[in-house]
Amino acid sequence: MSTDSDVLWSPSRATAENSQVAGFLCWLVEARGLTFPDYAELWRWSTTDVPAFWSAVWEFYGLDAVSRYDEVLADASMPGASWFPGARLNFAERCLTREPTGQPALISMVEGGEPVETSWEQLRQEVAAVAAALRDMGVEPGDRVAGYLPNTPHAVVALLASAAVGAVWTVCSPDFGTPSVLARLRQARPAVLVVADGYRHGGKEYERRAEAAELVAGLPTVRHVLTVDHLHPASAGRTWSLRRDVVRHAWHEVVGRQAQLTFADVPFDHPLWILWSSGTTGVPKGIVQGHGGIVVELLKALGLGVDLRADDRFFFHTSTSWMVWNFMVGGLLHGCTIVLYDGSPGHPDIDGVWRVASRTRATTVGVGAAYLVAAEKAGARPADTTDLSALRSVLQTGSSLPDSTWRWVYEALPAHIWLQSICGGTDICSVLAGASPLLPVRAGRIPGPALGVAAAAWDTSGRPVLGEQGELVVTRPLPSMPLRFVDDPDDRRYLESYFDLHPGVWRHGDWVTFAADLSMVVAGRSDSTLNRMGVRMGSADIYAVVEQLPQVTDSLVIGAELPDGRYLMPLFVVVADGERFDDALRDDIAAALRRALSPRHVPDVIAPVAAVPRTLTGKKLEVPVKRILQGARVADVCAEGAVTHPEMLSWFAEFAEGIRAGSADGAA
Repeated sequence: MSTDSDVLWSPSRATAENSQVAGFLCWLVEARGLTFPDYAELWRWSTTDVPAFWSAVWEFYGLDAVSRYDEVLADASMPGASWFPGARLNFAERCLTREPTGQPALISMVEGGEPVETSWEQLRQEVAAVAAALRDMGVEPGDRVAGYLPNTPHAVVALLASAAVGAVWTVCSPDFGTPSVLARLRQARPAVLVVADGYRHGGKEYERRAEAAELVAGLPTVRHVLTVDHLHPASAGRTWSLRRDVVRHAWHEVVGRQAQLTFADVPFDHPLWILWSSGTTGVPKGIVQGHGGIVVELLKALGLGVDLRADDRFFFHTSTSWMVWNFMVGGLLHGCTIVLYDGSPGHPDIDGVWRVASRTRATTVGVGAAYLVAAEKAGARPADTTDLSALRSVLQTGSSLPDSTWRWVYEALPAHIWLQSICGGTDICSVLAGASPLLPVRAGRIPGPALGVAAAAWDTSGRPVLGEQGELVVTRPLPSMPLRFVDDPDDRRYLESYFDLHPGVWRHGDWVTFAADLSMVVAGRSDSTLNRMGVRMGSADIYAVVEQLPQVTDSLVIGAELPDGRYLMPLFVVVADGERFDDALRDDIAAALRRALSPRHVPDVIAPVAAVPRTLTGKKLEVPVKRILQGARVADVCAEGAVTHPEMLSWFAEFAEGIRAGSADGAA
């Protein structure tokens, strides 16, 4: 139960009254005669009268001046909901037709470089030029255009140009291994590939022309390649060894042409892009989302939730492969400036993100939870060393934060900062639960479900529960839910992913606990749930205790039902530099878990590891490691190039062999 001492931030009267959601409430009074006393009542209305809410979002953001529609929700079934039939919206057009505010459209930085601004006029000109080039290459609505690009303006321009043509965009970051990229792009079957010569990370340049050639060789559908000399633009025109039957076009030549900016007139559910699942549990799933669904969802999520405005500068530290990159690009829908960074968050030290924020005068900064935890561990104090006077909000996602890290944010960053912990995912390219400028921030709790999201916790019988842990479900459709998966004609993978447990109800895959005030605690992934003696536990609780010990820098806990009928719960820890793993440390860890949580939380085995493997977006590989411990082959649970420290998967396979052989600690 939260107490007043848990409150880390409360909205001032000015913050609440000047927010977009407050403006929306005023509009509802004037336009609809609707009055809601607080966020909770507004949320309840938004999830019970679904057509009324989404039609209000449509009008509030001026879409009624863009397109008419026949009805809001013609079919409310999941999957297969039919949104805004008759409407026609183009994502790129909605991003590029706002009145300029005098702010740049983009600010980009590379590691060790200076901020570079791209004006709205320049962005429109480059999008027009690349869109014209795509049309000249024969690209038509519905064709697929793929990118192999770092987080630079080239990626934003290529996405918007593809959308302007009506083509379907997809992208992989060049830090992905070639097999991992091919596992995705072969499914997409692109006609055009946009490739960069490399990227920067951790003080190094990573040349990727050879890998680009491998990709072109492995993608027989590619007819044209658009090459970007990002690392060495002054040396544009360097040799690219590509398949002989493809036509190469140089980016610097294409964007230098003059062209008229035109947009394909596409229906609401025309496919916009393909996002990819992590690929850590099998073949990556290609998640197809539509123009209209993304437009209305990101207008709502970024406006009424994140409180993004036209004068904001929105910086999310991400690669192009993480859905938050698309989420950040959605800031253009609000006319704000988006900040792009090609580099490591920890270079030259752990304050790398805050230096970029300072140099670009970012007002809203997004990071993964692991970055904040690492900064706390390192004893960082960015407010003491960096000018963050422009910063007003920090978004955090990717996994749960320990309570101490929530408090560290308010100790180490400027005191006025609004920390927004958000829960969502690639599946909807948006937020299911997060903050609101109308709600306080309490340590360890997401303030509430997002507007329009009929979120609840359900027990194993499919009954809603309050104050106890349950499956996070969504009982009403959302506009940005997938149209379909790539190569899934009977929707089998789609249904298995979200609707296998409760037909017609979206199961998101997280364990959550809702309080009476709608605030929420996420306890970890439900498909990697720990279950000791019939009691279900979330891994996040264990991480919060173990990773606060100064001797431990990272950890991974698994609960696995073994083939012989046993249940094994091992904890793997990465010890800090200069520390030893011995019986004393093992006892300290067990005692800390017993004291802070319960005897049930003490693992069966505590073993040292060199590193914890993660997805390239920072999530610990709980499910793949669980499957390895249960006897699955490494090759069957994780695509090569999709994770950090892939060598550790073989280590876990050896550990599993030791367990099966009866070794006390599982060591091979």
